[in-house]
Amino acid sequence: MTPASVCGLYSIGYSNHELAAFVRLLQGAGITALADVRSAPYSRRSPHFNGKALAPVLREAGIVYVFLGDHLGGRPSADELYDDEGRVDYERVRATACFQEGLERLRRGASRYAVAMMCGEADPLDCHRGLMITPALVAQGIHPLHILRDGTLETTAQLEARLLRETGIGSGLVEGLFAPVLNEEDRRELLRQAYRAQARRKAFQRETHK
Repeated sequence: MTPASVCGLYSIGYSNHELAAFVRLLQGAGITALADVRSAPYSRRSPHFNGKALAPVLREAGIVYVFLGDHLGGRPSADELYDDEGRVDYERVRATACFQEGLERLRRGASRYAVAMMCGEADPLDCHRGLMITPALVAQGIHPLHILRDGTLETTAQLEARLLRETGIGSGLVEGLFAPVLNEEDRRELLRQAYRAQARRKAFQRETHK
């Protein structure tokens, strides 16, 4: 993994890492600030990743901690941000002023720090940081890097190629005979469909009482 030499945006999941190993991953990528994008900064299974426990450890490592889950979390409180099946609708969330404010805070932070968005899932394709926040950043011309479990850095282009493969959307078009005739808008539409399909699989779904 090549350490970051400039400020920018990254994403990472703490998964089942030991805290020291997680900090080493951040340091190896040159991260200088961590933005916690969980809706609540707590973990029952890994209490060492609770915000109050994590922040001082990061501070000792020279990494700033900030909680942004109230703006960028994947489990919003507003009923209108859920579909009829009780699943979070990422597209509705992205349209809110609250989300846009959180996105702007990320952008400002990335002008001064190398910022990693943190949630729990190891794979960004299983997490709202990859499926909800990343496409919003891409729409603004920002392509975050994703720190994988083994420390590998995955580009957003690689992430999106993997997304298309895993969902099967665009199969035979994106990499096949017709790939050369796909224009950028065609590709973006396929990606919109793929993000939507993956979100239906992975987005938080609360119980509905009908």
